Amino acid sequence: MYDSINFKLLQAEAGGVDFLEEIPCYLDGVGEHNYNGDVVVTGELSGLKVSLNRYQIKVKDGSLCKWYLGDNFKTMGRGDTQRAMEKLSDSLHLPMDKATVTRIDVAQNFILKHPPEVYINHLGLLKFATRLQEPSGLYYQQTGGRLCFYDKVKEQRNHREPIPDLYEGRNVLRYEQRYTNRIASQLGVQTVTGALLYDEAFYMGLLDKWKTTYKAIQKINDISLNFEAMKTKQQLYKMGVLSLIEQAGGVLQMYEQINEAQKRGELTKKQAYDLRQAVNEASQIREGLIVPNEAIKELDKKVSEAVKFYR
Repeated sequence: MYDSINFKLLQAEAGGVDFLEEIPCYLDGVGEHNYNGDVVVTGELSGLKVSLNRYQIKVKDGSLCKWYLGDNFKTMGRGDTQRAMEKLSDSLHLPMDKATVTRIDVAQNFILKHPPEVYINHLGLLKFATRLQEPSGLYYQQTGGRLCFYDKVKEQRNHREPIPDLYEGRNVLRYEQRYTNRIASQLGVQTVTGALLYDEAFYMGLLDKWKTTYKAIQKINDISLNFEAMKTKQQLYKMGVLSLIEQAGGVLQMYEQINEAQKRGELTKKQAYDLRQAVNEASQIREGLIVPNEAIKELDKKVSEAVKFYR
């Protein structure tokens, strides 16, 4: 389920290879620049951008998946990733399995019943992330990266890229988790290297994190109230609170509105506490009083199935 992966390899990790002397002959569109007194060479390796100086080489700004499999509608599992790393090492004549990974995209495309915006409209707040609704899709800005949901077919058309027959005329939602900063600390390892990408335990941990992060997103209007299950006035009152929670965009958004009202002086500390308790109690009685939203249920299933398939 890998897509874009960036690498940095130091000269010491490459066995002392003279980067400036040996590597440019393997690249296309080679250019030479001067940066702070050092010679910097840039070029391409079949769509992957490569830059190097005498100390290090960087491979970035391109989809490793597209480079290896031909398009990034597909994504790479462990086996494909290992073979892609071997091909990259052979192409550059360098031990890229020793390179430090500076970006990882974990992604999957879902063919769905409805247009992607139907599902995107049900995705609410995510704790410790900033929700950004943009014309191109929905994004969650996190400290170490970004979560992305967007229409993959539309993106492909915008880039004037061909659409594989399997996806032509279909509703395709892309869910992508991008790691761009503090990758090793986020993933609980000392260093993420090219070889670690296809380590079984590391790879499965990434898939689980991809799934868990999706599950942690508050769903907006992800339920319908089940009036057949209502037996008492108290249940009716709590169902009313549930409805308000859904309209507010989820429990976290409801808490935020209560907290803001308290800061404005519209609620006392005790009143705000009581309202938060009411929200908490109502959210605990969802079972039986609600039925799941069909679109969210479909997307939940697709995410779970993807993790099982790529294990």
